[in-house]
Amino acid sequence: MATPVVDAKAKNATPKKKRDIKLDSWVLHVQTTSNNTILALVDENGNRILGWGTGKLGYKWAKKSTPYAAEMLTKQILKEGQTIGLKEIGIIFRWAGLARDGVFKAVNEIGLIDIKYIKENTAIQFGGCKGKRQKRI
Repeated sequence: MATPVVDAKAKNATPKKKRDIKLDSWVLHVQTTSNNTILALVDENGNRILGWGTGKLGYKWAKKSTPYAAEMLTKQILKEGQTIGLKEIGIIFRWAGLARDGVFKAVNEIGLIDIKYIKENTAIQFGGCKGKRQKRI
């Protein structure tokens, strides 16, 4: 009779400790693409505390990139952040998508959070291959 194989990692595994984080100011990184919206709440040193995409809320396909999905995701992340001690926030946007309006709306509706700054961090193409042609309107 074969003996069962015991995973050494599972035997010595320790449960993860909850982080004891109490900071007043945070940075919310918002990446809005044409297909999805991803938000990450980080501290001032750049350590990620929370990071979710709209797929976590159950949205699929084209609904993930809507402003409504971004609004719901932002509200959920900020409520989670308030339990940690979130009071001030800086917002950094990356890429151009429709969901920016939803993020602004959610931050304004919560109202208990002060916005320190809003920053645009979209990459500008330089060098490299020739870009795509402009679409005719």
